[in-house]
Amino acid sequence: MVSVILPDLGTEILIPVCAIIGIGFSLLQWLLVSKVKLVPGPAASNNSGAAGKNGYGDYLIEEEEGLNEHNVVLKCAEIQNAISEDLSLIWCFGFEMEGNELFLLWYCIYCVFCEGFCATSFLFTEYQYVGIFMVAFAILIFVFLGSVEGFSTKSQPCTYDPLKMCKPALATAGFSTVSFVLGAVTSVVSGFLGMKIATYANARTTLEARKGVGKAFIIAFRSGAVMGFLLAANGLLVLYITINVFKLYYGDDWEGLFESITGYGLGGSSMALFGRVGGGIYTKAADVGADLVGKVERNIPEDDPRNPAVIADNVGDNVGDIAGMGSDLFGSYAESSCAALVVASISSFGINHEFTPMLYPLIVSSVGIIICLITTLFATDFFEIKAVKEIEPALKNQLIISTILMTIGVAIVSWVALPSSFTIFNFGTQKVVKNWQLFLCVAVGLWAGLIIGFVTEYYTSNAYSPVQDVADSCRTGAATNVIFGLALGYKSVIIPIFAIAVSIFVSFSFAAMYGIAVAALGMLSTIATGLAIDAYGPISDNAGGIAEMAGMSHRIRERTDALDAAGNTTAAIGKGFAIGSAALVSLSLFGAFVSRASISTVDVLTPKVFIGLIVGAMLPYWFSAMTMKSVGSAALKMVEEVRRQFNTIPGLMEGTAKPDYATCVKISTDASIKEMIPPGALVMLTPLIVGIFFGVETLSGVLAGSLVSGVQVNAKASGQQNIAISASNTGGAWDNAKKYIEAGASEHARSLGPKGSDPHKAAVIGDTIGDPLKDTSGPSLNILIKLMAVESLVFAPFFATHGGLLFKIF
Repeated sequence: MVSVILPDLGTEILIPVCAIIGIGFSLLQWLLVSKVKLVPGPAASNNSGAAGKNGYGDYLIEEEEGLNEHNVVLKCAEIQNAISEDLSLIWCFGFEMEGNELFLLWYCIYCVFCEGFCATSFLFTEYQYVGIFMVAFAILIFVFLGSVEGFSTKSQPCTYDPLKMCKPALATAGFSTVSFVLGAVTSVVSGFLGMKIATYANARTTLEARKGVGKAFIIAFRSGAVMGFLLAANGLLVLYITINVFKLYYGDDWEGLFESITGYGLGGSSMALFGRVGGGIYTKAADVGADLVGKVERNIPEDDPRNPAVIADNVGDNVGDIAGMGSDLFGSYAESSCAALVVASISSFGINHEFTPMLYPLIVSSVGIIICLITTLFATDFFEIKAVKEIEPALKNQLIISTILMTIGVAIVSWVALPSSFTIFNFGTQKVVKNWQLFLCVAVGLWAGLIIGFVTEYYTSNAYSPVQDVADSCRTGAATNVIFGLALGYKSVIIPIFAIAVSIFVSFSFAAMYGIAVAALGMLSTIATGLAIDAYGPISDNAGGIAEMAGMSHRIRERTDALDAAGNTTAAIGKGFAIGSAALVSLSLFGAFVSRASISTVDVLTPKVFIGLIVGAMLPYWFSAMTMKSVGSAALKMVEEVRRQFNTIPGLMEGTAKPDYATCVKISTDASIKEMIPPGALVMLTPLIVGIFFGVETLSGVLAGSLVSGVQVNAKASGQQNIAISASNTGGAWDNAKKYIEAGASEHARSLGPKGSDPHKAAVIGDTIGDPLKDTSGPSLNILIKLMAVESLVFAPFFATHGGLLFKIF
């Protein structure tokens, strides 16, 4: 056993302390956001005329334009009262309006939108269905894994060292079930807290936009940081505590200990699947209905309170883009950590019981929290935003700064927490690895993530020629817009796939499957910053919706639109990180599955494997077809309902009558709950059916096929990611092409506008096509391969023992 600089006691202190610091920092950011009071008060301190930091010294727009600032803040104060009193949806929709009907209408919209009642109600409904699945699947895990040794309670010879005795399979079944439930609950809580934080910050961001774009940016970004640090720190702390509690039973049986931990990743990813699919269907059904009828047919602004689908649309932003993304990235983090721990447990770290090197993946994540904390200060304290054009560079600098600092941090961690050389399990052999080689594995994943992020930004930001070309194609209608957008999406996958391929080659060459696992962890090591940037977008978007519905100055809406445009691009960057990490995570999980199932080689020339390859390559297309059709069906009902209300409710267009928001909310809710089940069943049942009836060899073909579907550059690069990156970038480009025309910031953009022009309507149609691509199918696809891989890993002992029933019969 080779000693390391960082003692075991230091590791036991470092990991929980970093997690607690992350939680404390998130609470501090929440406290700073909460200081923005939704009550009217004197603004003299803000009106000195001096150019204070981040817009603090700007005159309030209401005072510049002779408006009554007291009334504006009073509206938000009443909104906040509605929030704290938790007014019900039925009250809001069923209340008989008296007096100032338009103001009461706004009040009801705020009540639902800002308080997040609809979002909370939907999530609770979704979680009821998901809870049933969680209980059923937990029972399935226990029964299947417990039956590996006939529910025996006797210790068995260890798989990789028959001379030693390990805990019975029944114990692994029980602890895997517990870790599955813990992962699922943590994922659900992460998504729910993120949604609540976002809805809390929306109105505050709108109010701060009156003082300057920099002040609004600070509030939106700090709110996103609350979600980012809470998720990263909670995920790390729960996993660390789980390992230490399980260790009390397993003792020196680290193989069984970390095998049971894989349930944590399965629980997190399974909840992410339902959150992503259900939330994506909810928000995009409403978005498409609101845009097609409101913008194209009725020529009314986005988020106009006369549009019956506007409530469902705004609520969907929180459900899909906040709760769904939070669960998704938590799942990636949990799976990459579990994959690294499983592979390391059967190598020298686990065999020699080297605690600090064994927890190297968690140490990397711990340092990542501290690095992200420092990085956040660059956006909120060290530099100031004075103009709209500085917003997007400030967000991109977050990625650059965190990557540079994290590279230094990983180098230090690799030096103090790893021995100079060690061995890693490599398909039946032990591979000698140097600590600097493992550092390069983490670093290559980290920098590949940055490359993917910037390529994504280039192809989705309206500041660059690809999106501007898509916008220009709207001159001749929606058809050419769609053609240009699809071409952009297909082209945008080239560099990311090569970046993933290089990462896989380098990391596998240095440290086999363990290298790929830590490369994925490197890509996710700055998850707190990535989530802060990602959550910032929907918060800014919803803040703009509040400004529109409240009838605030158009200059406030210009500021919130600028925040939203930058957030839209950075949200696409976040999806790129999620997709890239999914490729590495799924491959590392695939390697762990092959090792755990005792498969020496995966021979594609054998019929068992080849049929699995074909089926696996088909699954992403089947899954995409199901989710796209689900959005289309729900959107069709939404469009018909919005049209019906505009045609049958007298005075709706004039603003003297109230739309029936509840029906549109019900359409989105019912559709998402109903339609999320078939895609979820496809993903969850495929490994079980293939493993039980066809065996581990065919299942390995299915996993490999889903990884290489459609890719020709590298046999280990995920072809499914090709679909995901293309879908995400195409949708993002169409969205920003629409915003490019609406903003009219350049002479070229003004020549395509204004809102309501034929090119703008063509852009809106492209955006509605891209919405389910970038927010439903694309993001959900990366969960598909991760989830199938981690599920196969969890059930690998059962499949290896009892699988392949059809081949045994025939």
